[in-house]
Amino acid sequence: MPTITQAAAIPAAADTSEDRLYRKVMLRILPLLLLCYVVAYLDRVNVGFAKLQMLGDLGMSDTVYAIGASVFFWGYFIFEMPSNLLLHRFGARFWIARIMVTWGIVSSSLAFVVPLAELFHVQTTTMFYSLRFLLGLCEAGFFPGVILYMNYWFPARRQSIAMSGFLVAIPLSLTVGGVISGWLMEQTHGMFGMHGWQWMLLLEGIPSVLVAVLVLFALGDGIRSAKWLSNEEKAVLERNLERENSNKSHRVGAALKNPRVWLLTFILLTFNTGFYGLAFWLPSIIRASGVTNTFHIGLLTAIPYLSAIVAMIWNARHSRKTGERRFHAAVPALIGGVGLILSAAFARHVELSIVLLTISTCGILALMPIYWTFPGQILSGPAAAAGIALINSIGNLSGFTGSMITGVAKELTGDINNGTYALGACLLVSCVLIVLIPRSLLNGEAEAAR
Repeated sequence: MPTITQAAAIPAAADTSEDRLYRKVMLRILPLLLLCYVVAYLDRVNVGFAKLQMLGDLGMSDTVYAIGASVFFWGYFIFEMPSNLLLHRFGARFWIARIMVTWGIVSSSLAFVVPLAELFHVQTTTMFYSLRFLLGLCEAGFFPGVILYMNYWFPARRQSIAMSGFLVAIPLSLTVGGVISGWLMEQTHGMFGMHGWQWMLLLEGIPSVLVAVLVLFALGDGIRSAKWLSNEEKAVLERNLERENSNKSHRVGAALKNPRVWLLTFILLTFNTGFYGLAFWLPSIIRASGVTNTFHIGLLTAIPYLSAIVAMIWNARHSRKTGERRFHAAVPALIGGVGLILSAAFARHVELSIVLLTISTCGILALMPIYWTFPGQILSGPAAAAGIALINSIGNLSGFTGSMITGVAKELTGDINNGTYALGACLLVSCVLIVLIPRSLLNGEAEAAR
């Protein structure tokens, strides 16, 4: 008969064994998902760098750019929920690969907006809007699909670390993308009669098509199809999910009627407005402070995003260690909002403004991996597919609000920084909404973590 000390050691040994198993899972699936999201975000926001040259070359205004940047999210909104339900039906491997191939082709096509407009006998602005809308339609379902895919593998209490490992792709892609985009635009301008922004859009759309091939061969659809797991390991993973899923909503209708789902939707709408406004306009904000060289702008945009990588990982690990979720999301939202407002107030002081933008970016991105553990707390199965897609599709209309707020503010006042004040205010609203999340929503995770 085991002693008290030996009996106490049995759960500890089981926990250590499970920790090793989940590390094995993360090391297998996260690097590929990280790579996918890096190229996804590169294709999503490189239009912010293209703007530095494109508007003058095509005779477009800031308002036209703002509409083009934001119309992406209407396509995203329309097809996101159907896309996530199709992923749940046909499997992650096939559907994610399909998404990546189509968005890569459309993203590269933006380089040829003028000849395409002539081919279809429409205005250049109309073709620009159409391609941005089509890009959103093609990419719809990728992010919520990955969030859903995470719920196929990890119980909620283990998701924050996995989410931070995946979502670190956002600052990583914006860091690398800023430097590469600025460099490409400087070095390729005039090659074969094409502008630098054309080469940048063309070349940065190609990686997503190549990575899609890798997804087809390397990504599995879930635990059952994972040949690199033993039957015993599969049983442990499935048992942990079944135990947690027993108390969640499974029906699609229940997800759409759940007030907590709508609360999470409005939280995403507000903090993502601040984030997308920053992502789309950061190069222009830096240029307005007096920096003119596109490569130097790219280097300066890398500073906030590199710092945010550290903030994301630290916040996720601390949240996992303490078992606390709500304030690990609310406090970063507060920091992000205050940082944006102060960066606008000191916009003419380049060094101080970059420091404040860095602090704000750290706050905005640090809350993301914590926030995306919340939907998995209340939904599973088809309800998770529909609910996560609903949250992300409506919440991502913030791409429209974020880009339009800054564009309209500049158009009306002549100062791009007036829009930054509004973006900061949206993050402060998000902070308040996060605090309103019922404590009971997170009790299960807190108890499991103890």
